[in-house]
Amino acid sequence: MNKKLPFLKVCGQTHAGTVDASLALGAQYIGFIFHQGSPRSITPERAAAIHTRFTRRVGVFVRQRAAEIRNIMQRAQLDYAQLHGSQTIVDARQIGPQRVIRTIWPEHCGSAAALQQRVNEWKPYCAMYLLDAGSNVGSGGTGKCLDVQQLAHVQFPHPWILAGGLNAQNIPRLLALCQPDGIDLNSGVEIAPGLKDPVKLLAAVHACRIASSLS
Repeated sequence: MNKKLPFLKVCGQTHAGTVDASLALGAQYIGFIFHQGSPRSITPERAAAIHTRFTRRVGVFVRQRAAEIRNIMQRAQLDYAQLHGSQTIVDARQIGPQRVIRTIWPEHCGSAAALQQRVNEWKPYCAMYLLDAGSNVGSGGTGKCLDVQQLAHVQFPHPWILAGGLNAQNIPRLLALCQPDGIDLNSGVEIAPGLKDPVKLLAAVHACRIASSLS
């Protein structure tokens, strides 16, 4: 039986042309990073000027709290806030749990039991989870691959997205070991920070489709 094809989120967008390429390949989520420490940082006004048709728009927030996040979401016309730092449940409540993607770092949790506890803790306060590599909460993405074997016995009450340096070379191995609801493409499909390579994007999407078609 074939595995379900994960939905596609392409994050760290800074150029209209690569957004168009992402949409042409079937991206359901387009991500913009609002963190000045990131080489992919973008202003709300510039993000608002990049049209994404009817595709859902995600803002990645590292240092900001609820009031600032809500302000940027309005200015940049965002559908979701990806809480990628030390934001709290209070922040999520003020943003609206139905609009929150909560980033979780399994390495930071330290054990499968602690990871499950973290997932359960956020169940009422988010619509989706994004699992990333590394353990330094609040520093942004690392571009490294997550050790997905530690996810084998974790139960997710909401859809979850696999992130962390995904590309055409590592996607088949990772999807053979886990079944995320979505995948997040960013640094692994770039020419330079913030500039996606359409050829690498196509190869990654093709690898995902091939991996999902295998029984």
